[in-house]
Amino acid sequence: MLNLILEKDIENSTDWRDKSFSNPQKTINLATLFSGIGSIEYAFKRLKLKHNIIFAGDIDPFVKQSYFANYNIKEKDWHDDITQFSALKYRDKVDLLVGGSPCQAFSMVGKRKGLNDTRGTLFYDFARIVDETQPKVFIYENVKGLINHDNGKTWNVVQSVFKSLGYKLFSKVLNSKDYGIPQNRERIIIIGFKDKNTDFTFPEAIPLTRTMQDFLEDYTDSKYYLKEKGIKFVTSTKNKLKRYTQINGDIALCQKANQQFNWHGDFVFEQDFSNNFDEFIFDVSKVEEKYYLSDKVKQYVLSSGTKNFKTSTETDLKIARPLLQTMHKMHRAGVDNYVTHNKGRIRKLTPRECLRLMGFGDDFKIVVSDTQMYRQAGNSIVSDVLIAILKQMDITKYGR
Repeated sequence: MLNLILEKDIENSTDWRDKSFSNPQKTINLATLFSGIGSIEYAFKRLKLKHNIIFAGDIDPFVKQSYFANYNIKEKDWHDDITQFSALKYRDKVDLLVGGSPCQAFSMVGKRKGLNDTRGTLFYDFARIVDETQPKVFIYENVKGLINHDNGKTWNVVQSVFKSLGYKLFSKVLNSKDYGIPQNRERIIIIGFKDKNTDFTFPEAIPLTRTMQDFLEDYTDSKYYLKEKGIKFVTSTKNKLKRYTQINGDIALCQKANQQFNWHGDFVFEQDFSNNFDEFIFDVSKVEEKYYLSDKVKQYVLSSGTKNFKTSTETDLKIARPLLQTMHKMHRAGVDNYVTHNKGRIRKLTPRECLRLMGFGDDFKIVVSDTQMYRQAGNSIVSDVLIAILKQMDITKYGR
């Protein structure tokens, strides 16, 4: 009796993690545009779902190297230039089409002329291939700013075009940190269903149980540690681009194609216990005496909290992103980020760590340079978000 009750509870649960696939024996014909390093392909791999890659493509030759090293695809089914790619031969052969075109200004935005409104943009090519292949479902991903681009006119055209192709649309801004990955990455997701009788709700957010530190490697090559100039840049309160820099954050900043370049992105502070490092050692004791706290204030900062300021202080750069515009007020009130007296090193995230924070396991083969891998990770879609969507819609219903 208990087992029957538990099965019924799972069946009625709104938590996408509790949902099971109705037809796991079926195979999904998958196609991707602006494929990158294959976030949806990797999601299928993690879910252990049967699938065939019908076609994929990307204009970047380094992306192609990564893709071919990790997925099973024939050369004839890869395209390098979407503007020259015709998908007519794949009509009615695609179950799921996924991609996210770069956000560009629309040449005739707002005139509501269907595909003619978007001609000259890469979104036009995505919509054109939806029209040519007629997939059962498509997923389109883009930056959150697409919604407000050109005072909302671009967003209106995007929706109008997809509807004109005969699809029922569902859209929502999803953040990776709401689906198990500690990264503050907001993206607009549009899902189109060929069957207009489809009812769909986006997967609900789940509690975040891991921090960025859980995704770090145990051993790191010395090349990732910052020299004196880089350390001064990322720790300086005068850095006007501080919002693009974070040290030892619990939730990673949004990864971007230029992450880790010019000392922007997430960094890790590691305390030095050996004093035997050849690299530059960051000594936080080398500051003017006036910045040290009095015994009275130190006790306040290190206490568990007060009635009014229970969570208003932080030590050791656990969340080192003070609000610069209010620092003068915060210091006087004893409310801010503080550091204890220690030495250590600051390093960049490694490419493997960046991949982990995009939902890619260590079985993903890195076959390109660090520079290219940073870009490819920053341009990808978080696999965990796609997994939540696939489970929520029960993608196996669309298999064959």
